[in-house]
Amino acid sequence: MIGLVGVAAVVTYLVWTGVSDTMTYFLTPTEYETRIAEDPTFRQVGVRIGAILVPESYEKGEGELEHRFTVHDREDESVTMEVIYTGVLPDTFNDAPDMLTETVIEGRYNESGVFEATLLLTKCGSRYEAAPESLERADEGIAIE
Repeated sequence: MIGLVGVAAVVTYLVWTGVSDTMTYFLTPTEYETRIAEDPTFRQVGVRIGAILVPESYEKGEGELEHRFTVHDREDESVTMEVIYTGVLPDTFNDAPDMLTETVIEGRYNESGVFEATLLLTKCGSRYEAAPESLERADEGIAIE
């Protein structure tokens, strides 16, 4: 019995430390701006920001892999950040007006006040939704292949 309790305690400890080591928290643009207001040196700290891509804000940058776009806070669309990213854009990156593209950017502000992202992750929820006509056919009991 004591051995089982010991094994359970060790397994619980390993699971707990494994989960907390792999958890990555990101700030919203509002939280990031608040932290910078409290401590201006926070601009130099590398962080992850979770935000929404502003539709039709994408512009090709000067370099071959340079991309410029704007993101806004999910809760407060008036809080925006200009972003510059150098690298290959993810397949789900889309700034069409009818799309809601969630982004996670990692980086820091540069000297000119633009967020310089070293990592860009996107998730486009509407891209993976079933088309309305296929939902209607499914409701009618028609098999969809």
